[in-house]
Amino acid sequence: MLTRRRSVPAVPVREAPFFPPVSRFPPHSDPGETPPVERENGESPARAQIKFNFERRGGYGGGVDSGSRDPLPIPNITPQQPTPQSGASLEDHKKGKKHQKLCSIRETRKVQEEHSLFVSGFQHGTSELEITDHFQRFGPVSSIIMDKNQGVYAFVEYGSIESLQSALAEPEHIMNGKRLKVKPREKKEFKYTPKKKQAPSNSLLPSLELLSPVLCQANDVDEQMEKLVQLFGFSESEERLRELVISLIQEVFSEFFPECKIIPFGSTVNGFNIHCCDLDLFLDLEHTKIFQAKSKGSNEQTGVIEDTQSEDSILSDIDLETASEAEVLELVAMVLRKCVPGVHKVQAVTTARRPVVKFIHKDSGLHGDISVNNRLAVRNTSFLKLCSALDKRLRPLVYAVRYWAKQKHLAGQSSGRGPTLNNYALTLLVIFFLQNREIPVIPSVNHLKELAGEGDQCIIEGWDCSFPSDASTLPPSKNCESLCTLLSEFFNFYGQFDFVSSVICLRDRKALPVTAFLSNKEGKSPRLGPVNILDPFELCHNVAANLNERSEQRFRKQCLEAAKYCRSLQYQRKSAKGKVWGLVRLFNEDSVSAEGSPGVPGEVSQERMVIDIPFKLASLSEETRKKLCNSDDFRQLWFGWVSAAVLSVLEDMLKCTCCITPAALQYSTTAEHCAKLEAGEDPHTQLPELSTRVADHNEPSDEVLDGKNPPEVNSNESDTTASMAGESLNSSKRHRCSDGGASSCKKLRFEPENMAGNASWYCTLWHKVWAGRRKMRRDILRGLKASRTDENDDDNDGGGIDLEARVSEAIAQQERASGNTSEPVLNFTLHLEVVGGTESTRTLAVITPVQDASGLFQDFFHFLQLFLPKMTEKLLEKKIK
Repeated sequence: MLTRRRSVPAVPVREAPFFPPVSRFPPHSDPGETPPVERENGESPARAQIKFNFERRGGYGGGVDSGSRDPLPIPNITPQQPTPQSGASLEDHKKGKKHQKLCSIRETRKVQEEHSLFVSGFQHGTSELEITDHFQRFGPVSSIIMDKNQGVYAFVEYGSIESLQSALAEPEHIMNGKRLKVKPREKKEFKYTPKKKQAPSNSLLPSLELLSPVLCQANDVDEQMEKLVQLFGFSESEERLRELVISLIQEVFSEFFPECKIIPFGSTVNGFNIHCCDLDLFLDLEHTKIFQAKSKGSNEQTGVIEDTQSEDSILSDIDLETASEAEVLELVAMVLRKCVPGVHKVQAVTTARRPVVKFIHKDSGLHGDISVNNRLAVRNTSFLKLCSALDKRLRPLVYAVRYWAKQKHLAGQSSGRGPTLNNYALTLLVIFFLQNREIPVIPSVNHLKELAGEGDQCIIEGWDCSFPSDASTLPPSKNCESLCTLLSEFFNFYGQFDFVSSVICLRDRKALPVTAFLSNKEGKSPRLGPVNILDPFELCHNVAANLNERSEQRFRKQCLEAAKYCRSLQYQRKSAKGKVWGLVRLFNEDSVSAEGSPGVPGEVSQERMVIDIPFKLASLSEETRKKLCNSDDFRQLWFGWVSAAVLSVLEDMLKCTCCITPAALQYSTTAEHCAKLEAGEDPHTQLPELSTRVADHNEPSDEVLDGKNPPEVNSNESDTTASMAGESLNSSKRHRCSDGGASSCKKLRFEPENMAGNASWYCTLWHKVWAGRRKMRRDILRGLKASRTDENDDDNDGGGIDLEARVSEAIAQQERASGNTSEPVLNFTLHLEVVGGTESTRTLAVITPVQDASGLFQDFFHFLQLFLPKMTEKLLEKKIK
């Protein structure tokens, strides 16, 4: 029988080592420096003063976090019975400058709230002057506070309450054709924090105002990029400071987890560090598990268990081999909280993709994470460090791209603009770009794996992570391009990159088709999205899976804008007149706009007549994905389905008559189409005129109301089509061509598999299907029965397929009842073309008016801009099997 002799040692609390001051870090003040007289929880000033004095004398104990022990009791002193000392000190505090300043700020903020309005709904880009001109009609305006990040709301402060009430009494505010939302400013509790107690800024990089003078002094762009590395990277004192923190944590944890290792990874050691970046640590417990197993076997043999060391007392309570990751992290958090001096705000985050323990080191101000199951991240860090050592141009290029992305709100905190890229994804984008230069700068991961020696072989979680550990053993790149050229080519490369249909793979040094990842039967397929960047080793991890379509469009458009600027002399040459140039203008947030200009009201340019229908994997059924995966040219197959869906939207939902255009009158590209229109040459005007009177035109159509589904497209059957022009025009329920054009329309069949990437139709619109559509939709929904089938339940959002067809039919019946059906509303041409490869895969729909006597084409086109892509996507979701 085992006997246990147990001695419980005192928890070791080490004296905090001296950390040298670092001028780059913001000063950190002691939490008890200023008497917290006005407490948010409503406690009395006297009680707050005693707690303040208690904390200044040492709080709850030396270097141990205050939350690790039970607080000492504090006498319950009410405001009616203050001690003489606390009362005197409270009066002195009230007379001090800090308290007087706080009272003044509170009073100012209170007056501002009482005299201010909240305004929203104005057009993006509206200036403060325009808002002032509108609201000063009700009284003098003291100030305007705009939302600088979004420009979607503003605070208007009046000089008097009467002016405020007059503005609120106005029943409706209209400015630049927009109806404004005006309401009193919401009153919130004011919380003042002195500057020296405020948390450090979330931005780890200096502002452009501070960078501009330094960068403009450089002689060329290459020198500017080198200066970025010097400004952003660690100083020697910062590196030493982090080494001290790591050694402190290593020393403490070695006592509780024998033979463990604290391994730093991430920005601290991968060669792309920036000031105040997080300290990412990996706690390697493999040798500790072996130590625990050996100790357990030795105790069983001797029959005696001795706990004479502190690590034994902790390890006796948990089996590291069988314990869950969450249990180990809770133990790590306890050791950090109780035994590491200077560490506070310890929190175990066990629900993240990679669970960690977060902490803050008070003396250095470093924010840190400790994980226990993140070996792949450690290996990725070594890979990035190797790449930065292979070519010295990589670091400046990465720093420049990261800062550019931050300035354009493409990386870092989203600021309400949607999900953004992380620094790791941006770094992989730069490496992939350098891999794909005509003369590669960085070799592929597979090539590095071939060059790895026996000691460099590494398998982690089933993934081959082998590559050489010493960059000096690898041959240097023969690429001699300058940093200026590489940065310009980076923007040009990704401005023309087809993100939505490609998967960026650094292992193979090429972009793989997204369809290659649709039939992965091993369960290790990455989560695909608009941007797909595979981790170099964990090939089932898409590091940009958080991005959406809008994020991808913004990134690619900003790359195009940046590439355009990089072709100018303002980027390539230093200004002789002392103006900003080079990277400074590139980093300027307002230098270019990627949102596009709204255009002139009442004008439809050739560019605005093009409607994009993007390729979206999420909108395709599983059966459809399998067909794409087995296709030699997935773009061509997808284009056939889109063409069938677009034609179904026009014919079945909007009641148009569509006649396929003869091949001799079709355009090969959208660019050729627009060029012909600008030159005033439109062959579609040679098409036979559609009949303006049809005998059966006034008869109501029952096809959609009877639940007829859109025709199915099968690329393997040439006789099966989405909608044949001859059948459509000869139907007794459809409009038909005139005698001169009926035969030609009947012979031209719509065959998606034979379209060669483009197709054209001549269409006639017979009803104003956009006018009053929202009201008609609400009336139909209101009249439907409460019990619905699963398919009809999808119509509740106002965007169902059958519902939209019923809405168009109801509008047509209204027009028939009023007798306005003898003339077509509009004749137009529709040209479809698929693009991709050098840009995002999508279908371009070019809509051009042929006969628009009533001037309704602009209204119809604006209606189609949202309606056509939305309904096409729904048809692809539900009808293609």
